[in-house]
Formats: sequence, structure tokens, C-alpha cells
Amino acid sequence: RSTPRGAASFDVHATPAVTVHMIHSPATKPSLDARWPLDPDIEVVVTIDVTSRTVDDNQVKISYYDREGRELAVAWLYLTCVEVSLDVDWSRSGRVKSKGKDKDKDKAKWTWGPDGQGAVLLVNCDRDSPGTGGTDSGQADIRTPADLQDMSVMLLRTEGPSAIFAEYPVVLHVPESDADKVRVFHAVRGDAYPLYKPVLGPDKLSYVLDHAGHGDSTFYVEGLAFPDRGFSGLVSFSASLLEVPHKDSPGTPIFTDTVVFRVAPWIMTPNTQQPLEVFVCSIKQGSDSNEAFLEGLRTLLRKANCKLTVCSEQDSRSDRWIQDELEFGYVDAPHKTFPVVFDSPRNRGLKDFAFKKILGPDFGYVTREPPGKSVTSLDSFGNLDVSPPVTVRGKEYPLGRILIGSPLPW
Repeated sequence: RSTPRGAASFDVHATPAVTVHMIHSPATKPSLDARWPLDPDIEVVVTIDVTSRTVDDNQVKISYYDREGRELAVAWLYLTCVEVSLDVDWSRSGRVKSKGKDKDKDKAKWTWGPDGQGAVLLVNCDRDSPGTGGTDSGQADIRTPADLQDMSVMLLRTEGPSAIFAEYPVVLHVPESDADKVRVFHAVRGDAYPLYKPVLGPDKLSYVLDHAGHGDSTFYVEGLAFPDRGFSGLVSFSASLLEVPHKDSPGTPIFTDTVVFRVAPWIMTPNTQQPLEVFVCSIKQGSDSNEAFLEGLRTLLRKANCKLTVCSEQDSRSDRWIQDELEFGYVDAPHKTFPVVFDSPRNRGLKDFAFKKILGPDFGYVTREPPGKSVTSLDSFGNLDVSPPVTVRGKEYPLGRILIGSPLPW
């Protein structure tokens, strides 16, 4: 549109931070004085790798010439380079890498395996905060610094002139389909200590970043739901630079950077593993007393150097079948691992034992209820087990395979 009438050639010059790329067919060549013919085949692409200090501090000058080589007109392109980057522990090293390390990686892609990529998120299902009723994920705030260790760090890097970000806001957002699976806290400076402001989650899909352009903003992400039927475990977050024509406009994304987490699954441990702790019920009354059994178990566990936790008859309400009520597993991410007790829907005398006596700091809790109201003996975890690592029909299962009982002969 800037080409004047009678122009036959042009040349391009730019300030040092700008790189100019000429895209053309092999047959098209510049003249000896570096002027290019005005040909629809030619495309000029400019890139900048240095963040601007002021608005319009980079320029591109295009000069147009007639057939005799006289300059007819000059067009100027003014450029401001800003950085907007959303970063997570993409490489699973246990920390978010320093600026620029993963610049060329596809952060919106997640793959399994030791050579895979993509960040891992834990369900915050333990209880680090004393006095709270349930798991930490049930609280919409952070009550202790220990709670942060169960979350994954996400950094939003914004650099560039403040005037640009005043006109073009940066928005952090989560898809509506993922919002009930996660919660995000923004670490902001308080008067005496950092404050952790809930900014995304089941009731909030977007968050406009204040004071964009001043470096890194730190966010803590917690999982609220385990991978399950209907939920693969994948959740995504995006940061968008918006153009807002007027104050009532929702804005149009100019640029969006997206990252993907996978929520770590509950992993069941086989009983062939070295034991850490044994849970057992104590029945002292009547002919059903198991005192002799407990004494033998204590002797055995002393030799095994293993902790014994005895559930009293009062806590168990005379329900001795603790294997039917509980199953132990764990969750694992590069930055944190902790055990998680799975409470069965059997719900007899030991119904509240795991929630009241096992859930605590760095010991998580999860339960499931059947879709219908009826609970059968197959909902007891005596019918639930996991094999050691096994290979089946040539496929390796390094964590074993979960086995569940069936009422049918096969």
C-alpha cells in the first residue's frame, strides 16, 4: 500500500536489533546496489530477538526507486518487541528452567516415558494445615508454606515497555472444561510476607495480570481431581496478549502461549514391596479376640524393623477387616512424592478411620463411591490387588497391573 506510482525497485534497512529476511524465488536477484525489483514473488520478513526498552525503538526503512534509480518515497515501520512466555517444569527436572532454555520446545505437548516431555501436577489431597476439616485441595486458600510443596510452579514472564502493557493487557486463562480440575494461586508481595491470591479455578476462568512488563510472576498450581473415567489428566493454561479496541470489548488475542500439565495418577503399591508400616485392628472382647495374633505380629515387625499402627476397637467399631477398607498407594512428581490412602466405599465400622486417623501432612486421602446406592462385597478392597512389575503379551507394565475380583467364574 505504501508503493508509489512509477516505483520499480526498493531496498530495506533496519536498526541493529532487527533481522531482515528476504524470501524470493531463485531466479530473483538483487542489483549490485542491493536494490530488489518490485515483484509480487518477494516477501520481506523482519524478526527481533531483543526486548524493547521504549515504544517504537526499532525501525525498518523501505526506500522506493524509479527505473532511473531516483528515490521516490520512503516508508517506515515502527516496531516494539515484548516478551510474553508461560513456563513450567517441561523437562521434569524438578524446577522451571531459566529464561530461554525451552524457547523452541512445544510446551503444549505432553508425552509419557523417561524421554518424554511435559509438566506433572499433583492432586493436593493431603492435609498440611492443622484444624482444617478435609484435604488441602478442599480449601480455596493457602494456610501454610508446606502446602506450596504439593503444588507445581508456573512462571509468567513479561518484559517490555510499561506503556505497551497498559494498552495491551496480559491475561492468564484456563479452558472451562479444565477449570474444575485445578486451582491456581498468584504469589504477590504483602507488607510482611508473600500473599497467595487464588486467581483461577472452578469459579474463575481468567485473570488479568497487574503490572505486566516487570519480569516474572510466580503462580502455584494444584490438582483437584485424579485422572479417572472421563478425565485423562491433561489440563492446559494459556497466557494471551490482548488488543482491546475499547473498554467494553473482551479483546482479541495478538499472541498466546500455552502449557500443558498432566495430573499424576494414584499409583497402587504391590505387597511385594519392602513394608514401611502395617495397619491392624485390635479386637479385645470375647471369643473373637485377636490378642494372640497381635502379639505374634508385633514380634515379626520388630524383626522387620517396621512400624505398627493398631486401630483400637473403639475406632474400628469392632470391624476387624481393615484390608477390605483401605488400599495404599502414592502420587509422584519430579518435585514431590507422598503416600495416599484409598478408602473403599465398603463403609462399615472402619468407614471413618482413614479420614480421621491417616490423612495428615504429606499423607493423602482419596475415596470413591459407586454410581448407584448399593455396595456389594466386591466393593471391598480385599478384592483389589496389584501385581509386581510384569510383562504381558510383550507389553511391559513397570508398575504392575491392578486386579479386581469378579463374581463370574472367569
